[in-house]
Amino acid sequence: MTTLIEVSGLRKQYRSSFGKPPITALDGIDFTVGEGELFGLLGPNGAGKTTTVKILLGLTRATTGRAAVCGLPVSDPESRRRVGYLPEGHKIPNYLTARQALSIFGRMSGMDSGAIKARIPMLLERVRLSQWIDVRIKKFSKGMTQRLGLACALIHSPRVLLLDEPTDGVDPVGRREIRDLLREEAKRGATVLLNSHLLSEIELTCDRVAVLRNGKVAAFGTVDELTRKSASYKMVATPIDDSLVAAFRETGAGVERVNGHVVLSVTDLAHLNALVDRLRANGGVLSELSPMRSTLEDVFVDLIRAEGRAEEVHP
Repeated sequence: MTTLIEVSGLRKQYRSSFGKPPITALDGIDFTVGEGELFGLLGPNGAGKTTTVKILLGLTRATTGRAAVCGLPVSDPESRRRVGYLPEGHKIPNYLTARQALSIFGRMSGMDSGAIKARIPMLLERVRLSQWIDVRIKKFSKGMTQRLGLACALIHSPRVLLLDEPTDGVDPVGRREIRDLLREEAKRGATVLLNSHLLSEIELTCDRVAVLRNGKVAAFGTVDELTRKSASYKMVATPIDDSLVAAFRETGAGVERVNGHVVLSVTDLAHLNALVDRLRANGGVLSELSPMRSTLEDVFVDLIRAEGRAEEVHP
């Protein structure tokens, strides 16, 4: 897989006034994003997400470390020619029509007029705005404006998409359509870096996730890896009476009854299989056995709470 975004040892400090120590926005973060990958960048306010995106766009310089896009250092303006960017709260002059806005973005991206003319109707069809092609943007809802901004980021068929809250203000149907569109872009080989506070959207959309906290990568991996509870399983079976629960606990397993099923905490798979054997030996019938998972929101909140507890211990 070709790497299209590379961040290595990235550190960014901002000067403070009145002789105060510098503010560290990024403290040596590392990650890569491959061709055709959907990557989520998460973190609370002040974690360093926006600073990371600004460095990738060449809008600010890292203090130390390396960042590259499409194989070129971000200091090289050529690295941005194949980047599509949707900032949070973007503004497009509301006296323009959708056609005019896309035409301007296409020209700024170096496209010729013929290519722009051919691509505009197709893009507006993809974002459900084809009937609004010659309507002034001042008549658009927030969700429509957001979808138009995404079309503007896609006008030149970028290899890399940097998207900040792309589904902000979009209704549930529109959010699903945007997810499908982003998956289509990834399928054609585009790299998508998604920055959002809607953790459910990240969980439904992204292949891998990095969670930033205080300028560092606090968690990194696939959504499956981050949300899997490695030693907890849901068991649905009949019967599971008190004597069987007691027998499970005698093996050292944790057992908790929850809404008609039990949650088992075991040491390893051999332990789990031993419990299943015990169930069957007692005449039980197993109908479901599945690993327990957290939501991405659970993981995120746990990381932030862990930070708060650490600050209480080390004020």
